[in-house]
Amino acid sequence: MARKSPLDDPRNAAFAWARYRRIMRFMFLLTVGVVAIAMALLYKQGNDEVSIHYYIAAALGIGFTMLLTSALMGLVFLSSGTGHDDSIDDPLSDQD
Repeated sequence: MARKSPLDDPRNAAFAWARYRRIMRFMFLLTVGVVAIAMALLYKQGNDEVSIHYYIAAALGIGFTMLLTSALMGLVFLSSGTGHDDSIDDPLSDQD
C-alpha cells in the first residue's frame, strides 16, 4: 500500500505551492530581462534586412524555453522538497 504523501496535508501543500509560485514569479522576471537583453543584442548586431518576424521568433523561442524549463524544474523541486518522491512504493527495491 502506498504511503501517504506530505502534499496530502493542506498546510504542506499550501506552503509548497506558494514557494513554487514565488520561484515562477522570479523566473518570469528573469526571463523578461534575458529576452530584453537578447533583443537588444540582436538589434545591435543585426543588419537592416532582418524581418520583424526574426525578432518575434527569437523572443518567443527564448521566452518559451526558459519558462518551460523553469516550470518543469520547479515541479521537480516541489516534488523532491516536500518528500512526495519518498512516499511512493518501489516494486524494484531490494528492501523487503
